[in-house]
Amino acid sequence: MRYRDLGTTGWLASALGFGCMRLPILVSPREIDEPLAVRMIWHAIDAGVNYVDTACPYHGGNSEVVVGKALRLPPRGETCD
Repeated sequence: MRYRDLGTTGWLASALGFGCMRLPILVSPREIDEPLAVRMIWHAIDAGVNYVDTACPYHGGNSEVVVGKALRLPPRGETCD
């Protein structure tokens, strides 16, 4: 993954981001297929993505909820003991 300077913050942002406007849905645009969406987000992170684009209007605000769950869940293969 290539990274770019994020202004003068000293932080690096991945050149590619993960956009959450079109997460996979089940029946309606507000109903996200959470297990699949979480796996997609994890795959992007595993590839080096550290920029995730989400906003309140995406999926009626549910996009932000799913992103939060993906970032809060333990990495694959680990448990919350």
